[in-house]
Amino acid sequence: MSGKHRVYLVPGFFGFINLGELIYFGHALDYLKAELARRQVESEVIIVLSHPTASIRTRTADLLKAVQETAAGDDGPIHLIGHSTGGLDSRLFVSPGAQVAEGLDLEPFARRVRTVTSVSTPHAGTPLATFFMGLFGQRILKLLSLFTVYVLRFGRLPLRVVFRFGHLLARADAQLGWKPTLLDQLYDQLLGDFSSERRDAVSKFLSDVGNDTSLIPQLTPEGIDLFNASTLDRPGVRYGSVVTQARPPSLRTRMAAGLDPYAQLTHTIYALTYGQTQRMPLTALPLHTPAQTAALVQAYGAMPGPTACDGIVPTRSQVHGRVLAAVRADHLDAIGHFDQPAHQPPHVDWLISGSGFRRPQFEATWKSIVDFLLEDEQQSGVRQ
Repeated sequence: MSGKHRVYLVPGFFGFINLGELIYFGHALDYLKAELARRQVESEVIIVLSHPTASIRTRTADLLKAVQETAAGDDGPIHLIGHSTGGLDSRLFVSPGAQVAEGLDLEPFARRVRTVTSVSTPHAGTPLATFFMGLFGQRILKLLSLFTVYVLRFGRLPLRVVFRFGHLLARADAQLGWKPTLLDQLYDQLLGDFSSERRDAVSKFLSDVGNDTSLIPQLTPEGIDLFNASTLDRPGVRYGSVVTQARPPSLRTRMAAGLDPYAQLTHTIYALTYGQTQRMPLTALPLHTPAQTAALVQAYGAMPGPTACDGIVPTRSQVHGRVLAAVRADHLDAIGHFDQPAHQPPHVDWLISGSGFRRPQFEATWKSIVDFLLEDEQQSGVRQ
């Protein structure tokens, strides 16, 4: 029997991996492969293809498919690393007795899981999901999804789109005044810059986002309460979490973004999502263990307040199991989407939050994850 470690990277909300060179986990994948090789660990790192906004059960079935295709035939250890909603998919995968679909048996693989690591995951939900449940929010979500794809492909948005969308966002407080036809026009302009083949792939991805949004109500604080009541931790599995907290948007952060129109637009988007995410009900905030609280206080200098967040998920909602790292970062920074174009391959930041997160913090965060994955082997080596 093979003892190869298999590490599965599970993408989050509207996460993609199948758009050519656009790789959601690209930098994390490269780091994990290099670090595991450096430590002489026989391993394989697999990125999971998930439906972008389908239900947690559907996405967990996607995870099972990936594991079945790559881990059948041996009994080597399995590790799950989920970003954002991917952390919830991973928890359901290993939950004893979980049923994701008729005829699918998780147990043969779930019993092989050694660690579940969540990165910026809404374990207690996020109020931003409530905003996206509205018709207006759904249209903005689809456009933001396309923005993400576009920026990771080209690095910047065209100025015509920046100014038009910036005008819309400036009227965010008067939502009834927003014109769907203008949103559609922006959508068409962005797709127009892709090749025919790329347009087809992106259109299919965005169609999936629009056709099945059953994940969104599950991520509200009320929806996740039911998930937590029925999703139990598996005995013998070690759970860890990476927690992110970004700076609140302010005049100072806006000035720090500079005069670049793209930077100003994305900072405005960040301010919009941050404001919605701050609305976490106090009754929905989870209680933490003394060890979890101590880790947060040590990292941030004080316990994060009830409105602290990474722009997408409340900070205190992200804790599950051992706190492996708690960093100053926005929701996408920890998986490598921050501003450091000089690095090869370049890091591209599509949401400028002013977090200050850079490559050294990225490597330290993922080193803590690798340490966690291999903890059993390291302890075994010490005993020998």
